[in-house]
Amino acid sequence: QVQLVESGGGLVQSGGSLRLSCAASGSTLNRYAVGWFRLSPGSEREGVSCISGLDRSTYYADSEKGRFTISRDNAKNTVYLQMDSLTSGDTAIHFCAGRAGKPSSVSVDFDSWGQGTQVDVSE
Repeated sequence: QVQLVESGGGLVQSGGSLRLSCAASGSTLNRYAVGWFRLSPGSEREGVSCISGLDRSTYYADSEKGRFTISRDNAKNTVYLQMDSLTSGDTAIHFCAGRAGKPSSVSVDFDSWGQGTQVDVSE
């Protein structure tokens, strides 16, 4: 099973940008679809974006389209989430997750999870 570690979170002002990284070990990441999810206080975990391990097709939640870009560097065994035009609504713990199958926006479809990285967006 692949092990995942997120990094790149932090505090940023509204309108700013962050790039999150999801580094994998224990397996070759290009065998997995990798998704990004977030969890904010009082809310359920929600899907943000996902990228296929096969053809690099991508999925974005409606609120993230045009603001976020997911990509992967298989040579570095890493998936990235470039987040632009951040708002306070993006404040959350962000997790990456992997599954040996098709991309999905549903968290229960994923069986490998990182520990999360905190993103805080100030007004």
